[in-house]
Amino acid sequence: MVRVPLTDEERERGERLGAVLRQARGTRSMVEVAAVAGISVETLRKIETGRIPTPAFFTVAAIAEAVGIPLEAILAAVTAGPLARAS
Repeated sequence: MVRVPLTDEERERGERLGAVLRQARGTRSMVEVAAVAGISVETLRKIETGRIPTPAFFTVAAIAEAVGIPLEAILAAVTAGPLARAS
Protein backbone atom coordinates (compact mmCIF):
# COMPACT_ATOMS: atom_id res chain seq x y z
CA MET A 1 0.00 0.00 0.00
CA VAL A 2 1.29 3.41 -0.96
CA ARG A 3 1.16 6.09 1.68
CA VAL A 4 -0.30 9.41 0.58
CA PRO A 5 2.29 12.19 0.94
CA LEU A 6 1.70 14.66 3.75
CA THR A 7 0.51 18.13 2.93
CA ASP A 8 2.49 21.21 3.85
CA GLU A 9 -0.08 21.92 6.56
CA GLU A 10 0.37 18.46 8.09
CA ARG A 11 4.15 18.89 8.11
CA GLU A 12 3.80 22.32 9.75
CA ARG A 13 1.44 20.90 12.37
CA GLY A 14 4.02 18.20 13.12
CA GLU A 15 6.71 20.84 13.55
CA ARG A 16 4.47 22.77 15.95
CA LEU A 17 3.77 19.58 17.90
CA GLY A 18 7.49 18.94 18.21
CA ALA A 19 8.15 22.50 19.37
CA VAL A 20 5.41 22.30 22.02
CA LEU A 21 6.73 19.00 23.37
CA ARG A 22 10.34 20.22 23.30
CA GLN A 23 9.37 23.37 25.22
CA ALA A 24 7.37 21.33 27.75
CA ARG A 25 10.38 19.05 28.29
CA GLY A 26 12.31 22.08 29.51
CA THR A 27 15.67 21.23 31.04
CA ARG A 28 14.93 17.51 31.36
CA SER A 29 16.99 15.31 29.11
CA MET A 30 15.54 13.42 26.17
CA VAL A 31 16.75 10.22 27.80
CA GLU A 32 14.78 10.94 30.97
CA VAL A 33 11.55 11.90 29.20
CA ALA A 34 11.75 9.02 26.73
CA ALA A 35 12.26 6.53 29.57
CA VAL A 36 9.27 7.88 31.52
CA ALA A 37 7.14 7.86 28.35
CA GLY A 38 8.24 4.34 27.44
CA ILE A 39 9.56 5.28 24.00
CA SER A 40 12.99 5.38 22.44
CA VAL A 41 15.12 8.50 22.57
CA GLU A 42 15.28 8.43 18.77
CA THR A 43 11.47 8.46 18.52
CA LEU A 44 11.30 11.46 20.87
CA ARG A 45 14.04 13.21 18.88
CA LYS A 46 12.20 12.63 15.60
CA ILE A 47 8.90 13.91 17.01
CA GLU A 48 10.54 17.00 18.52
CA THR A 49 12.26 17.84 15.23
CA GLY A 50 9.16 17.23 13.12
CA ARG A 51 10.62 14.20 11.34
CA ILE A 52 7.62 12.19 12.60
CA PRO A 53 4.88 14.75 11.90
CA THR A 54 2.00 12.36 12.64
CA PRO A 55 2.98 10.28 15.68
CA ALA A 56 0.54 7.81 17.18
CA PHE A 57 -1.95 9.25 19.66
CA PHE A 58 -0.78 7.05 22.52
CA THR A 59 2.83 8.10 21.90
CA VAL A 60 1.85 11.76 22.17
CA ALA A 61 -0.24 11.00 25.26
CA ALA A 62 2.70 9.22 26.92
CA ILE A 63 5.06 12.11 26.19
CA ALA A 64 2.48 14.63 27.41
CA GLU A 65 2.13 12.75 30.68
CA ALA A 66 5.90 12.46 31.05
CA VAL A 67 6.40 16.22 30.66
CA GLY A 68 3.26 17.19 32.57
CA ILE A 69 1.32 18.96 29.85
CA PRO A 70 -2.40 18.32 29.27
CA LEU A 71 -3.40 17.01 25.85
CA GLU A 72 -5.81 19.94 25.56
CA ALA A 73 -2.89 22.37 25.81
CA ILE A 74 -1.04 20.50 23.07
CA LEU A 75 -4.10 20.56 20.85
CA ALA A 76 -4.59 24.29 21.40
CA ALA A 77 -0.95 25.06 20.60
CA VAL A 78 -0.75 22.81 17.57
CA THR A 79 -3.98 23.98 15.96
CA ALA A 80 -3.38 27.68 16.60
CA GLY A 81 -2.74 29.80 13.55
CA PRO A 82 -3.60 29.01 9.95
CA LEU A 83 -4.66 25.43 10.72
CA ALA A 84 -7.29 26.38 13.29
CA ARG A 85 -10.74 25.49 12.08
CA ALA A 86 -14.09 26.69 13.36
CA SER A 87 -16.37 23.98 14.66
